[in-house]
Amino acid sequence: QVQLVESGGGLVQAGGSLRLSCAASERTFSSYAMGWFRQAPGKEREFVAAISWRGGSTSYADSVKGRFTISRDNAENTVYLQMNSLKPEDTAVYYCAAAWGGPATMSRDEYRYWGQGTQVTVSS
Repeated sequence: QVQLVESGGGLVQAGGSLRLSCAASERTFSSYAMGWFRQAPGKEREFVAAISWRGGSTSYADSVKGRFTISRDNAENTVYLQMNSLKPEDTAVYYCAAAWGGPATMSRDEYRYWGQGTQVTVSS
């Protein structure tokens, strides 16, 4: 059982930056690909970014490419999401998730473990 705890959300003005963190309880953290998803009110949970188990490959949703960066520190069992040039449409609850195995998968169904989420609000 992998427990994931997100932090770093908050209120920011459009154009600003936030860095989200997700700490994992599992000592085999490095065996999991990690992803970030988000869910806005009344919308489906959508893929944001993913990173492979060793951090060698990443993938991003088109809506965040060039603005968001996912990274991981396997020694600290933590994955990060650096969010720059934030827009009001980035407002959502952000969730991190863990998928067993290597690839930086965008498929929500591949992720077995989920955090509780952290709220990000971008004001215009």
